[in-house]
Amino acid sequence: MTGPAITITYCTQCNWLLRSGWMAQELLSTFGEDLGSVTLVPGIGGVFEIRIGDLLLWERKRDGGFPDVKALKQLVRDRIAPGRDLGHIDRAGGGSGE
Repeated sequence: MTGPAITITYCTQCNWLLRSGWMAQELLSTFGEDLGSVTLVPGIGGVFEIRIGDLLLWERKRDGGFPDVKALKQLVRDRIAPGRDLGHIDRAGGGSGE
């Protein structure tokens, strides 16, 4: 089964590659075969965007910074598998990753 493609566009000038790679790893470890791909796209000018296909899930300037891993996983889950339980992440105070 081919799942949706996630794209993380990050600013190379701001050195956000490690943050982007970590988020990609978290998504792949949680959603595994439910995703078609997770792609990192270098950009400039403070850009940080996470998309599923053409849908903009998160934009740093619009949404006020970076998502924590809990929020990111919930956003992705709500789009690709709304009924899925994320375990400790869905429970109060769990899985912030910070």
